[in-house]
Amino acid sequence: MRKNIIIILVGLIIGVVFIPYTITLILALVTALLLEGLVNWFEKKFRLSRVNSVILAFISYILILIGIGYQLLKITIEQITSLSENTPTLVQDFYLSTLLPIIRQMYQYLETLPSEVVLSVENTIENSVNSLDSFLQTLFSSAFSLITAIPGFLIEFLIYLIALFLITLELPNLKQKLSQYLTIETKTRVSLVTNKLTSAGIGFIKAQIILSALTFMLAFVGLAVLGVSNKVLISLLIVIVDILPILGTGSVLVPWGIVAILQGDNFLGIGLIILFVVITVIRRTIEPKVYSTNLGISPLASLISLYIGFKLLGFIGLFAGPAVVIVFDTLRKANILKMNFKI
Repeated sequence: MRKNIIIILVGLIIGVVFIPYTITLILALVTALLLEGLVNWFEKKFRLSRVNSVILAFISYILILIGIGYQLLKITIEQITSLSENTPTLVQDFYLSTLLPIIRQMYQYLETLPSEVVLSVENTIENSVNSLDSFLQTLFSSAFSLITAIPGFLIEFLIYLIALFLITLELPNLKQKLSQYLTIETKTRVSLVTNKLTSAGIGFIKAQIILSALTFMLAFVGLAVLGVSNKVLISLLIVIVDILPILGTGSVLVPWGIVAILQGDNFLGIGLIILFVVITVIRRTIEPKVYSTNLGISPLASLISLYIGFKLLGFIGLFAGPAVVIVFDTLRKANILKMNFKI
């Protein structure tokens, strides 16, 4: 018994150490497990061999990726082209209507202030400009790093596709070889845990898609009401920023609203801030219900796990909190964790 526990612990430690280096293969394995249902459907529906069913499922998956990627790229290019045509005018309008009056007003005030105060203000402005310059340099450096990372990403993606095809093809053999080392009781528990976690993983992806779609629709409708151009691109940007760590819809809508108010467009500025509040309230209200429906946990457990996870780990906790609850519930149902006690 002790020997088995040591072997399991060593295996877990090795797995944790090598996870960063095998993430591509892990993603391929997870995708293969998700495609297994489609492969089985092809086998039963058209009475095909395993190889032909895997080929059909693999091609279908590739076509779906190409279709989604093409549409996203097409929409993004169209919106960026439209935005680039309007950017010079937007910058010029912002300078003439907002920055120039503020600068002139500052000079009028500075003339009436002591020289020490003027020097302090000049230093503050200089430090702000330097900070902005550093931020832009970092931004450009990040963009350059992103561009240079594309070849590496393509190589990783190619490896992912090859691994996905081979793993999908060999999945029954892998399951059979693994089952040789498991007792009947352990097989039952592993099957229960695997099915539960797979269902939860699919449910989590569905929940994220639902929440992102809701954010996109709310942003699109709100921007349309406010008469904003490039609604599709900006709505996509809001969705992407909302998913990223630390950032959120407020990092786009609130600064934009403040700038609009400074430019004298109170309708747009206040409307953007109201839109931010509406998106935040609606999303946070239905988020526990969406998670509970798709992850198979109660709304209360979902809400508590989201709240505690966010408080402890920030953005990552929004994912880790429900994941811990799902794993705990799965292990309890598999009788791996026994909670048969009374106080």
